[in-house]
Amino acid sequence: MSNEERSTLIPGSALIRFASDVLVGLGMPEADAAITADSLVTADLEGSGSHGISRLPIYAKRIREGRIAAQAEIRYETAGSVLRVDGGNGLGQVVAYRAVEKAIPLAREAGMTGIFIRNSNHFGTAAYFCQQACRANMALIAMTNSPPGIAPWGGKQAFFGTNPIAFGFPVRSGPPVIVDMSSSVVARGKIILADKTGSSIPAGWAMDEHGAETTDPAAALRGAVLPLGGAKGYALALAIEMMCGVLSGAAYGPHVNNLYRDGDPAANVGHSFILLDMSRWMPLDSYYNLAEQFIQEVKDTPKAAGSEAIYYPGERRHQQFMKRSAAGLAVPAEVAGELKRLGDEIGVVFPEGASHESSHNGA
Repeated sequence: MSNEERSTLIPGSALIRFASDVLVGLGMPEADAAITADSLVTADLEGSGSHGISRLPIYAKRIREGRIAAQAEIRYETAGSVLRVDGGNGLGQVVAYRAVEKAIPLAREAGMTGIFIRNSNHFGTAAYFCQQACRANMALIAMTNSPPGIAPWGGKQAFFGTNPIAFGFPVRSGPPVIVDMSSSVVARGKIILADKTGSSIPAGWAMDEHGAETTDPAAALRGAVLPLGGAKGYALALAIEMMCGVLSGAAYGPHVNNLYRDGDPAANVGHSFILLDMSRWMPLDSYYNLAEQFIQEVKDTPKAAGSEAIYYPGERRHQQFMKRSAAGLAVPAEVAGELKRLGDEIGVVFPEGASHESSHNGA
C-alpha cells in the first residue's frame, strides 16, 4: 500500500475548538474539555498522532455509554509528600492534569511529591504532563499502565500494557528535555491508527495470537506488541505495572479494561508521577546554567558520518509542533470522516480544510 494518503489540512486551533465543543456537548465542564482537547491536538502537532484527535470518537462513545464520567469527581488524599488520587473514572487527561496541578504546591513545600492515581482512563501522551511540570520550573517522571499489549518474555499472550514512561526537565532557552517512550517497540496506538486507516505495520512491531510476527494491524491487535529491547522492555513494563497498578491500587495487567472493546466495564487505569522541585537541590539559576551547559556539550559531540546535527530529546517534538502549528495538521480522510460524523451527531460543525496528500504525518 502506498505511503501517500488523502487528508485534509486543518489548523490546530480549529481542531482544538472542535474537540472542546464536542466534549462540552457530551456534558464535560468547559475547563476539562479544554484540557482534553489541547492534549489531543498537541499530540498531533508534535507528531504523536496515535494519541491525538483520532482518539476523540472512542472517548465520545464511552462517555455516552457511561463507561467514562463526563463530570468526574476527583478525590485527593495527602500523606506527607504522597498524593493519592481517585480519578472518579474521568478522562485520563483531566485526571492527570488536575493531579499534577494539585501536587505542584505540595512539591514546593516538600521538595518532591509522589502521585499515585487509580480509577482513571487513557491519558494521551505522558509528555503533556511533563510540559505542565516544566512550566512550573519542575521536573517530572510520568508513568501509566494500559490494557494488555505486551506478552511476558517467553510468552505469546498479552499481559502487560505498553506502559510508557516519560521524563521532563525544564530548559531556560529552548524546549524542555522530554523523554517519552513506551516499553514496547512502538505505541499500541500506532497499530490502532494503522488498523483504522487500512495501513500495514512494519515487521518487528508485533506478533499475532499464535506468536508469529505479523504486519497486519488487526492480527497484531489480537496478538501482542513486541517489547522494546526484548527482555529489557518486558522488565520495564513489569516495573511500571508495579508503580501504576499495584502501588496505586488501580487495575494491573490483564485486569485493565480496554477502551476499544465493547462491553468492558470501566478501565481503572493507574498513573504514577514523581514531581521534583529542583530549587530544593540547588538555586534555579544554577540548575538552568548546568542544564544549558550539559545540553550544549551533548550537541557539540563529534557527529557521525551523514549526521547533520545532534538533537536532544524533545527538540524535534518542538520543531514538529512549530511547523504544524504554522502549516496545519494533515488529518487522514478516514479520521476526518469519523470526526465529521461525530460532530454531526452532537451538533458541532467539523472545521473545513484544504485537500492534502500526506505520508501518514498528520493526525
